[in-house]
Amino acid sequence: MSMWRAACGLQRAVGRMSCPLQRTRPVKLLVGPLARMPVRGAATVAVEGSQKAVGWWLMGCGGMVFGAVVLGGVTRLTESGLSMVTWRLLGEHRPRTQQEWQDEFARYQQFPEFQIKNKDMRLEEFKMIWWMEYLHRQWGRTIGAAFFLPAAFFWATGRLSPGLKRRVVACGGLLGVQGLLGWYMVRSGLEHERFSAPESSEPRVSQYRLAAHLGTAFLLYTLLLWNGLDQLLPAQPMPQGASALAVQQARRLRGMVHGCKAAVLLTAVSGAFVAGLDAGLVYNSFPKMADRWIPSDVLAMSPPLRNLTENPTTVQFQHRVLGTGTLLLVTGAWLLARRRTLPPRAHTAAAAAAAMAWMQVLMGITTLLTLVPVPIAAAHQSGSLMLLSFAIWLSHELKRVPK
Repeated sequence: MSMWRAACGLQRAVGRMSCPLQRTRPVKLLVGPLARMPVRGAATVAVEGSQKAVGWWLMGCGGMVFGAVVLGGVTRLTESGLSMVTWRLLGEHRPRTQQEWQDEFARYQQFPEFQIKNKDMRLEEFKMIWWMEYLHRQWGRTIGAAFFLPAAFFWATGRLSPGLKRRVVACGGLLGVQGLLGWYMVRSGLEHERFSAPESSEPRVSQYRLAAHLGTAFLLYTLLLWNGLDQLLPAQPMPQGASALAVQQARRLRGMVHGCKAAVLLTAVSGAFVAGLDAGLVYNSFPKMADRWIPSDVLAMSPPLRNLTENPTTVQFQHRVLGTGTLLLVTGAWLLARRRTLPPRAHTAAAAAAAMAWMQVLMGITTLLTLVPVPIAAAHQSGSLMLLSFAIWLSHELKRVPK
């Protein structure tokens, strides 16, 4: 027993003598491994919270762009877009008195739409189309504020990854271009030279500029939605145990889905040419155009390439062809998806895209047969963006399929 006590005393004495070393070395040995361990603590929760905040911001901006497309469609359908003949970066002056309304109306009367088409328009009628265009422009400026102010905050607080910073810059650039294109488009309908010749059509904006304006909005929406999904709904991996053949088939389907997105976008842009030329009013029958599958005046212009973008008959015909082709492509992707091993949510996204494609075609046919009423035509334009949304979602769900 005495020997045991002596040994214990010696151990305590040595411990006191080596106190500085014994207190530091074990800490050094433990800090490294613990620092590398995946600990779910306050920092992790903060990072996830930041991701969700960024994701909801991007999705919110995407929703606002969706609303802008709907408002723009209604503005075009109600022929309100040329009612405001000035453009200021921070917003036009809103008339408040009767005299200010008279002055605004007098400015409108100096341009071709009033002089050629709306000579009998009264002030109260002018107010209606002016408010529609004003709402569309102010909504666009609100999108700018909703995008750039949070972007500056998230950037300054380090909540954006390097890759996301580049994509946010791209979105900001597209948003700025979109606003400039909007005014550039409106200006085309205010140019006296375009409508001075006797054979000129009624005043309207250039179909080329309208297509560029709408196409840019679709691209901006695509970027916002894709990056919002990245933050809020990360893509699922392939099911565990998926064979090499299943992975190869999923990879091929992903390529087909990319084609679906391109087809939806191309069909939507062709729809802008339909709207710009009022081509939805030239043949209001389906499936034939009058009594022919291919109308006789489809190549009436010379040189022939002009027909693709300037002949209302040809523009409507190619929109029908593109719409039918997109429907077949999206439906084919859904049928293939049903037989493939895919990430779980991909099956739901494929079914949603196919259902929306059929609804979109039915709305297009209805719009045509009913002579383009504003509510149905606006729903048809909104449907194209919904279809693009589901195609983007499906493509995003296939993002983690191995290459």
